[in-house]
Amino acid sequence: MSLADSDTPHEHWRYARHLESLAAVPGGNAEAEAEAVTAVLGDPDRVMAEAAVVTHLDRRAAGLLDDDGFTLWARAMSGVLGGRAFPERRLREWSLLKAATRGEPWSAAELTGASDWCQRTAVRLLASREALELLAAAARTRRVRNAAAERLRRARSPESM
Repeated sequence: MSLADSDTPHEHWRYARHLESLAAVPGGNAEAEAEAVTAVLGDPDRVMAEAAVVTHLDRRAAGLLDDDGFTLWARAMSGVLGGRAFPERRLREWSLLKAATRGEPWSAAELTGASDWCQRTAVRLLASREALELLAAAARTRRVRNAAAERLRRARSPESM
């Protein structure tokens, strides 16, 4: 039985189909991916379409975080997200995470002003001592501050060596 045949609301079915179509685009083909994102953003349910695109951005960016292709991919995505605040912000935050991951320039103000999602993701993914120390001291939530402090403690413990 497919989602279309069940009692699943139609927007849930379309959301799943959008994710399937976005995942089917071969990695490394930024132009085809941009076209697929544009098609999804054409869905009449703007909120659902943007949610599908953000889920796709999260999946693709996580795989490209330490890849030289990230910049080209992000540029292609940026070109089709114009005027969509939520996906644009998520792409900017992935670019910030990429910069911190690769030792590229980033600012403390950017990281401390980032969304809770971005700060939680940074604590989970980043190995940058500078970023973790900043988040342990100045993250937006106690949860993130504690998680960053714990990552720093584990990095100092003899078992981690």
